[in-house]
Amino acid sequence: MTVNLKERTVRKVSLLALGAFTLGLDAYVMAGLLPVVADDLDTTVSLAGQMVTAFTLAYALSAPLVAGLLMGVRPKTVILVALAVFTLGNGLTAVAPSLLPLLASRVVAGAGAGVYAALSTAAASALVPAERRGKALALVMGGMSTGTVLGLPLGVLLAEHASWRAKMGLVTALGAVATGGLAALLPQVPAEPPVPARARLGAIADPAVAPVVCVSFLAAVASLGLFTYLAPVLEAAGDVDGVAPYLWAWGAGGVLGSLLIGPLVDRTGRVRALVAALLTALGVAHLALAPVAGVSLLLGAALVVWGAGGWALQVPQQHRLLAVSARRGTVALALNNSALYLGSAVGSAREALARRTRVRQAPARRGRLATSRERAARGAGPAARAGARARRVLGTVGRRAYPRHEYPWAV
Repeated sequence: MTVNLKERTVRKVSLLALGAFTLGLDAYVMAGLLPVVADDLDTTVSLAGQMVTAFTLAYALSAPLVAGLLMGVRPKTVILVALAVFTLGNGLTAVAPSLLPLLASRVVAGAGAGVYAALSTAAASALVPAERRGKALALVMGGMSTGTVLGLPLGVLLAEHASWRAKMGLVTALGAVATGGLAALLPQVPAEPPVPARARLGAIADPAVAPVVCVSFLAAVASLGLFTYLAPVLEAAGDVDGVAPYLWAWGAGGVLGSLLIGPLVDRTGRVRALVAALLTALGVAHLALAPVAGVSLLLGAALVVWGAGGWALQVPQQHRLLAVSARRGTVALALNNSALYLGSAVGSAREALARRTRVRQAPARRGRLATSRERAARGAGPAARAGARARRVLGTVGRRAYPRHEYPWAV
């Protein structure tokens, strides 16, 4: 009987993880589609890249604001509405006829994603006993990291074999499946008591919450922000060619770290020590990149550790927030999710600024960075140019994830 209960609980949390997978897939797959979207809508890659900005800002702002306002409402209802809004936004993206409707649809999707991410982690922890909370949080985070890992290569694959609208149709279908499954199988989760607006804002300055959120923000700057520019970083560190295997190494580490950290949190209960160990591992992996850049196996190992540490960190962080801020746990989780996305954006912008400064000092690099495929594609039709751009993304993920910056290597 106990085994069956555990199995049913795992299935319910798995449905929340499917929604998180869809969020991760949507957030990163667009990086592999920007060149194709730009060609289809007859705009520039930089302007098309504003849909990444629109999604990120809507996600970061909606998470704490909407989640806080809806405290007191049954979480299942909010989760279903948020995932439905996210799915609707993706459906509108798939049929957007021009740039402005596209940007508006990304705002809708980002708002739904931000609320869902906060509420799904809170619901996952509420569905299980306290001693299994780490595993439940890890399952949801594992869904997010798996979607992130598959997002970029899937975007590139679809860009070469199908339209970008087909990709958005896939994400929309996954969101619809998760919404239907949660509507049918997710039980009612007790609602948290309403918290006054002043108290919600006070969570930002709460001495028990603020340090945890700051750590998440800084870790995102160092991990997700730097990952955005992994290709040029590796090139600068050791003239590394063929970055795709290293992207997969980072992603595999992220998935493993997300899934393995949960049982460790439940077994030990020492979340502070685990956070310290993961931050140390993350720092060591970063410091090792340059020295081992010339040795493929060692470089791959460093990237596995980097991915594992960066993604695993959020499970004990969420566990800490739910423990220290039980009265407004959902708001605290929402702030933490916002910190992740804002940290990623700040890290990417910081690295972009540094790279633009270096490029201005060496403008002669511009012409040398074009590949032979791209040179050939310039003389071909729109489909060939889009294919060449899409193929190039897999090796230069960081140069496309935040393309609002004007890079000298942009085609």
